[in-house]
Amino acid sequence: MKNVISINRNLFNIYLLFTRNPFVRYFSRELEFYSNGNKSLIGFISLDYTDNDFNVAILSRDKSKQYRAGNMETSIPTIEKARRWIDEQMNSDSIVMHNDESEYFDLFEIKAKKSQISQHFKLLKESEGLKGAKEVIKEISYHYKDIDGNFIEQFQSNNGFDSRIWELYLFCLCREELFSFKRNSHSPDFMIEKLGTEVAIEAVIVARKNNKAIDELPLKSMEEIEEKLKNKMPLMFGSALFDKLKKEYWKLDHVKGKPFLIAIADFHEDFSMTWSFTALSDYLYGYKYTHSYDKNGELIIIPVKIKEFVKESGARIPAGFFFQPNSENISAVLFSSTATIGKFNRMGKQAGLGSSKSTIIRMGACHNFDDNASVPNMFQYQVDEDSKELWSEGVSIFHNPNALIPLDKSLFPSVAHHELKDEFLYSSFPEFFPYNSFNQNIVSTEDEKEIKSKP
Repeated sequence: MKNVISINRNLFNIYLLFTRNPFVRYFSRELEFYSNGNKSLIGFISLDYTDNDFNVAILSRDKSKQYRAGNMETSIPTIEKARRWIDEQMNSDSIVMHNDESEYFDLFEIKAKKSQISQHFKLLKESEGLKGAKEVIKEISYHYKDIDGNFIEQFQSNNGFDSRIWELYLFCLCREELFSFKRNSHSPDFMIEKLGTEVAIEAVIVARKNNKAIDELPLKSMEEIEEKLKNKMPLMFGSALFDKLKKEYWKLDHVKGKPFLIAIADFHEDFSMTWSFTALSDYLYGYKYTHSYDKNGELIIIPVKIKEFVKESGARIPAGFFFQPNSENISAVLFSSTATIGKFNRMGKQAGLGSSKSTIIRMGACHNFDDNASVPNMFQYQVDEDSKELWSEGVSIFHNPNALIPLDKSLFPSVAHHELKDEFLYSSFPEFFPYNSFNQNIVSTEDEKEIKSKP
């Protein structure tokens, strides 16, 4: 093909995640992806399941920098003819070239006060090793509707950066799970719809207390982590969840009668999300689990009821969020330990975006499907264009056993689901489920290699 290059599926999915109708995947499958080199034009070939023939399209950016259809054709009998069509159209003057010189949603145009700029935002904006994350976030933001009008300023600020990263992540997750968005109201954060079912989602984080960007992995001892998991970490999750419970979103007219989720992530410390997972489960259900092995080597799980958690002041807080007054209005709690800048950086790297000077090694712990296993498996790989990480990786949905309006698990088929039944937590996992992970980001310079770890 003249002046036409192939691009990988990962890159196409970054560019077209919010352009394509999510339900197109039910009646066609995208096969091949192309660009004219500078990516002002994107083309693709798809197989039509109904007629077993091929559809083609070429897209260009509009004034908001979103890709829109410039030309398309259906019912092409062979893939060879489809490829010729792409070649001819990419090199013709017939493509509708949208005006992309106008204003667009630019997260990196400084709007926050200098004194309020987050060091984590500054690192994202300027770091060679995070160029992949920056490019992915820019592409996503072109499609994000800023209902409140202050998203950019908060994204850049000390007290808003982590929250906005979490919201952008949820935006990608819900679209990957084939939801459409109804962003016509200020709260809750998302109203999503699929196959006639609407779901409301309110996002919240356990927030950090300082704005210091780290340069190396701050290691906590197992003793420190275990001590924090006893009371402090469950109470931090509890504080964030109760703040949202008091808002009573389920009483809003556009939320009434629909499943309502609280989506929570832990940003209170760098890397805390790699070990705080169990504290959320302990708090939500009021149970923790120990294990032993019988004389035959078979794993025995023992539920231990948690009555309460104790604050440093001595105050006692009941365990079991799903058993507290008004919590029956919460259908489920969604959580991810991997929805960080590192996630966006990996998604960019596997799409071929970012700096060629950066090498990313991902490592972490994933679910062990051996029924007799009491510890997770460890994994490690180099992120490249053959990687196939999904936005849904590492997401857990904890279902409320007392929910007035339960959430249908089939609406989120790619995530882990957890349900309490008779004191035991029953979980279903996707084929690969990371409990946590972090990146070793190796950035080549003229004089040395800088090695930095990011969750």
